[in-house]
Amino acid sequence: MIERELRPMQAVTDAGTAIDRLVELYDGAARALRSALERYLAGGPPPDATERLAFRYPELRISYRPDGPLPRVRRATAKLQAAGTYATTVTHPAFFRHYLTRQLEPLIADYGIALEVGLSAQEIPYPYVLEAGLDARGRAVDGADLATYFPVPLLSLVGDEIADGTFDQVAGEPLPLALFDAVRVDYSLRRLVHYTGCDWRDVQPWILLTNYHRYVDQFVRHGLERLASGAEGFERLVLPGGVSVSRAEAAEADPAAVIAASPWHRHQMPAYHLVAQGADGTHQGTTLVNIGVGPSNAKTITDHLAVLRPDCWLMVGHCGGLRQSQTIGDYVLAHAYLRRDRILDELVPPDVPVPALAEVQVALQNAAATVTGEQAEDLKRRLRTGTVVTYDDRNWELRFSQERRRINQSRAVAVDMESGTVAAQGFRLRVPYGALLCVSDKPLHGEIKLPGAANAFYDRAVSEHLQVGLAALDALRADRHGLHSRKLRSFDEPPFR
Repeated sequence: MIERELRPMQAVTDAGTAIDRLVELYDGAARALRSALERYLAGGPPPDATERLAFRYPELRISYRPDGPLPRVRRATAKLQAAGTYATTVTHPAFFRHYLTRQLEPLIADYGIALEVGLSAQEIPYPYVLEAGLDARGRAVDGADLATYFPVPLLSLVGDEIADGTFDQVAGEPLPLALFDAVRVDYSLRRLVHYTGCDWRDVQPWILLTNYHRYVDQFVRHGLERLASGAEGFERLVLPGGVSVSRAEAAEADPAAVIAASPWHRHQMPAYHLVAQGADGTHQGTTLVNIGVGPSNAKTITDHLAVLRPDCWLMVGHCGGLRQSQTIGDYVLAHAYLRRDRILDELVPPDVPVPALAEVQVALQNAAATVTGEQAEDLKRRLRTGTVVTYDDRNWELRFSQERRRINQSRAVAVDMESGTVAAQGFRLRVPYGALLCVSDKPLHGEIKLPGAANAFYDRAVSEHLQVGLAALDALRADRHGLHSRKLRSFDEPPFR
């Protein structure tokens, strides 16, 4: 453990100065670590104990010592639950500047908090500043050799205890300021690159998750059309492998050729980003991730997306309809989940309710009405609200005699393998969530997926379904602050969203 007295915390007076200092400290630490690595990989000496003192994340600390009761603050985030000192380590503060500003400025205005910034005791693992253990000549270096002299990722230091409410508060130590500390964030940023094939910096705050590649085709087409239209704020479309299409190139770009140019097949959950900038310089675009099939993928990708603190993620995939009145191509707006995915049972037990979020439900229903042009009874016939069963077994039909009673008791109207997991992860990690599914088959009524029928369904339904999801995100984007409600906050929530 490194003694903090080597570099005392520095008091600052405002959010901008605090973030500037975080950037200075992080950039200096990353630069020192990178320089030492490059020197060692070139045949020079390894860092000694004194040099390693510079390889540390910056820490942000706030203190609140009120003279009276806490102010009554109605917003859901950037608020204090109790007097005391709160702290977190920070990575890539330049990238997270807008997020940090949105958290700190209300705390300063409403509570008059004291701010301090300095180097923490938490070392930066060397893989997080270097893409690969190779020198300039491409010589592979043994990871065990590097681990002898440089900080390495330690699973004992990476966890979700704060988000899950299972951390042990040590007397005299600061309370957690954020759900994720620097080493947890860096861990996920690198996993995002691995799984999606894209730079994590391109991930947008409004996220669609799908379980079929055909949605990718339509998303790329939509992105190119948005760019070519000259719509304000849209800058480029980014695909796996670093393929990028600018506004100037979009009008002449062929969607099929653009997709073919991307090595998306090399990545387990390829991501596509329609990058847009808001008036304040923040990302305001949309990301689509093809997460494939199953709750394991759904949990994996949302574990990592959550550290970027997205504004919302929506599941827009296919489902099996469970009611005779449903028709192939109908929509299901999930308002409850029968979670038979089992993957989160230890973290969010099945008896913990995962509520529907009114703001998301309204946005999805209104978007469906706008895109389909259907209203009132016509819309009700097409869009069914109800419980969705999420399984971890694609062949659940083979156990229908065992599952029939539970499906009946839950009044479920649809079945899939991702929506309940995505919703539970949103609830757990405080990211607004929702699911609008499209009925692709009816397993209880003899309408199973057959190649010809499936292709006809895909051609007709995918484009409209994606447009509904995009329109819902547009509506939610217009009222981002209302979206982050108190429904997702615990009674001892860290101050930062």
